[in-house]
Parts: sequence; structure tokens; C-alpha cells
Amino acid sequence: MNDKVALGQDGDPVGSTQGGGGREMVPALFIFGDSLIDNGNNNNLPSFAKANYYPYAELLGLPLIPAYSEASGAQVLHGVNYASAAAGILDITGRNFVGRIPFDQQIRNFQNTLDQVTDNLGASDVSNAIARCIFFVGMGSNDYLNNYLMPNYNTKNQYNAQQYADLLVSEYSRQLTTLYNLGARKFVLAGLGRMGCIPRILAQYQMDRCSEEVNQLVMPFNANVKTMINNLNANLLGARFTFIDIARMFEDLLTNYRSYGFSVIDRGCCGIGRNGGQITCLPFQTPCANREQYVFWDAFHPTEAVNIMFGRKAFYGDQSVVYPMNIQQLASL
Repeated sequence: MNDKVALGQDGDPVGSTQGGGGREMVPALFIFGDSLIDNGNNNNLPSFAKANYYPYAELLGLPLIPAYSEASGAQVLHGVNYASAAAGILDITGRNFVGRIPFDQQIRNFQNTLDQVTDNLGASDVSNAIARCIFFVGMGSNDYLNNYLMPNYNTKNQYNAQQYADLLVSEYSRQLTTLYNLGARKFVLAGLGRMGCIPRILAQYQMDRCSEEVNQLVMPFNANVKTMINNLNANLLGARFTFIDIARMFEDLLTNYRSYGFSVIDRGCCGIGRNGGQITCLPFQTPCANREQYVFWDAFHPTEAVNIMFGRKAFYGDQSVVYPMNIQQLASL
């Protein structure tokens, strides 16, 4: 069986007509991460962290990617979203939210999908197709927000900022190498944003401007990830790792927000208390009326308008924001 038919379809165009000219640029997209990209995997868990908004796969010419918890049969052939709200690189991260699926378990879930697809389609066809798929990974935010910065964790007493970044990226490298050993070759890794600027931190620290303390805390992680990417690209045969510099995108956005059409940068569109960030958006809560003018949707997450902007920059951007190549270039290899 032809691998393009096995994973992904090369027939009628789906999704946006951009990116692949309406045609699929890659057979499938596999997504790993946290609440920034979880589209339903926590819905059936005993969890306080639920995120079930629709993701974007349009620029690659793919249909919407289903959540692992809801995907079955032919649905998985365009890819699967394994992301889980409150999940981290470390298994212990996010325990205050009870149910979540850490990165190691997300990788095991991918292995289950791979086994299922291989049983149906055959090993050689699947391995050829998997090597052309894109693996998007956005991990690390919760290892700070719902671990290091939480008073009920002892982490900050055990590690300084650099030591913690070293621990996280050592684990991260192991996990990504596991995905490589399962056949993944094209990786897109999202760096951490300006986490000192999110409404939750502004509310927690009672600040009118970004917490430089928190921004400085996460900088070693991004630096370590860039070094890791260079090492993995050099040492894993055939691997292509790309890094999205979310921190740089956010810095540009928060400095020039008015020129991008935004007017509110220090509070969530949907949330309660100081900066709309003390309690995040609750079910049935009425959000702000002009969400397209807000940078942040709730206490933690950017709005759809920001996600679209960042997505386009990651897809088409130059090396100042996506390194060493953008997603369009990676997909075309």
C-alpha cells in the first residue's frame, strides 16, 4: 500500500488553501504538549484542568487533528493530538490538578497508535510515512507554573534556575530520542514564552508590569533547548529539529501590541479577580466582548488572534523566530 494513502490522503484538498496549495504537505501531524494545545484529552479524566478547543492544522493542508482520547480507526490517519492540560516534562508536574497525561505517557499513547496503524497497514509503509510526518511538541510551561513556582512543591529549594533547566532538558532530550527511535524525524519544538507576563503571574505577584524574576527563571530552559536541538540535529541520523522562539515573538508582541491591533496586554479576556488572572475562565462565564483586542484569553493562555499570528510566524517566519528553518520549509523536505 502506498504510504501517502496509508497515513494521510493525497486526494481532495482539505482545510485552508494556504501552505500546501490546498494539498497536504505532510501525511500527518502528531501533537504533544499541555493546555496550550490539548483539544480534549483531559475531558474524561478526574481533572481540574480541561481544555477542549479546536486546534489548527490548516496551513499544512490537514483536517482538524482529533484528540487521542476520542480518535479511532481511520481518524488517526491524519495524525493525533496527545496533549494534556497541566502535563509536564516531569511526571510529578501538575499533580495539583489531579488527572493529567505527562509527556512520557503521551509518548506511550503514540506508541499505541503506531502499533494500531502498523497492524492495519504494515511496518514498512508506516515507517516511511512516519518519517515524513511532523511531530509538534510544546512542553515545559507547567514544569514552572505548576511545579517550580507552586508553594506545595519543594522543587525551588532543590534546584536553582540553571540546575532545573538542566534537569528538564536532560529528560526532554531522552523523551524526544524515544520518539526518534519510534520513527519520528521531523520535529517542531515550541520554546517557553514570556511567562512573567501572563495574567496569573501579574495577579500572583501583584504587579503592573511583567515579572522579570519569572522571565529570567525560564530563560535557561529556552537556551538549553536550543543547544539540545543543535546536538540532536548533529547526532540523530536524518532528524530535523526546529525551534519556535515563542519568547521572542511575545517580546515583540508586548512591545508593539498596538501595531498588531491589540489594546489589552495585562489581563485575561475571561477570568476573575486582579488582571482577570486570580481564577481562570470558568464554564459559562461571560468573556470580554472584544476578545480580538486581548493578548490573553484567560489567566494562562493567549487568545485565538495571538495563536493565529504566532502560527503564521512559525510557518512562514525567518530564523529570528524559528530556527534553523520554518515549518513550511521543514514540511517540504
